[in-house]
Amino acid sequence: MTPKRNLAGFAAAITLTAWVILPAPRLFALETINLAIPTKSFQQVIYPVAQDKGYMREEGIDLKIVFIEPTPSIQAAMAGSVHFTAAGSSALVGVSKAGAPLKVVLAVNDRVHQWLLSRPEITTPKALKGKKIATTGVAAIATFMLKQILAKHGLDPNRDVHYIDTGTGNQLPALLAGVVDAAVLSVEQRYVGLDNGMKELFYYGNEVKNSWGTLATTDRFIKEQPKLAAGFIKGALKALRRIRQDREGTIAAVTKFSGVERKLAGRIYDDLIGTFTRNGAVDEETQKNDLDIIRQVIGNKEAAPPARGYNFSFALEADRQLTQGNWRP
Repeated sequence: MTPKRNLAGFAAAITLTAWVILPAPRLFALETINLAIPTKSFQQVIYPVAQDKGYMREEGIDLKIVFIEPTPSIQAAMAGSVHFTAAGSSALVGVSKAGAPLKVVLAVNDRVHQWLLSRPEITTPKALKGKKIATTGVAAIATFMLKQILAKHGLDPNRDVHYIDTGTGNQLPALLAGVVDAAVLSVEQRYVGLDNGMKELFYYGNEVKNSWGTLATTDRFIKEQPKLAAGFIKGALKALRRIRQDREGTIAAVTKFSGVERKLAGRIYDDLIGTFTRNGAVDEETQKNDLDIIRQVIGNKEAAPPARGYNFSFALEADRQLTQGNWRP
């Protein structure tokens, strides 16, 4: 063999070896996915977990998480600035009100993470008659759910109580200050209220059959980028499976993501981990209930059919693949 051929063969071998040992990100470009989330709440932790554990990279995705309020995030999704938004309820409002080309494609929870706490002397829902309740907005979805719950407990929800819009995040201070008699609270607010002697009247998740922590995207993205949509949902489901099985790791992730103390993160995990879906989807009854609440919010006579607002095919297929492949975190 001539020296020239030896050199050529050596160069080819070096090139092949370099190709084999180079890390995957340098061999194959990752697709950037922009995800909008409104808050650093517990149910949103699956996305930083999916990012930190490499589940999104395994699906060829470079995940970018941005914080945007629900309505602007829907607008950003429609404009193509973000690919997914965790404001699934707002997406359903758009679908029901204006036929927006959006779909909820993932449900993180099958129960609503809202509570009604009251002053300690109010011990039953019926005792709320004539009282003032601080809400997240008189036309908010949580307020319409509250009306359904109060009706179940024998009250006329439109006459027997007074709904007060205290502004974002002000429900608990209003309750503790005695400005209102009861308040609709998030999980973190609930603990502060309980620790200050307030009475828990009910947990929404035990009273209504609705979803929580829903994720939406556009019909256009589903049609034009189905493989990317499927990869994102699969990465999210891997994280969903992990947090169900890894208490300590999830508590650490919540502490890092939300900035809450470890003790509180553990308290939240133990109380709410049972509300996380196993396959990223909710049943048709829950879908119908979600859409019926939204019908009431926007004043429509009829609710939109579930097929117009939901597409869980990616979640169900990802769950099937992970189960069939015996995937474990």
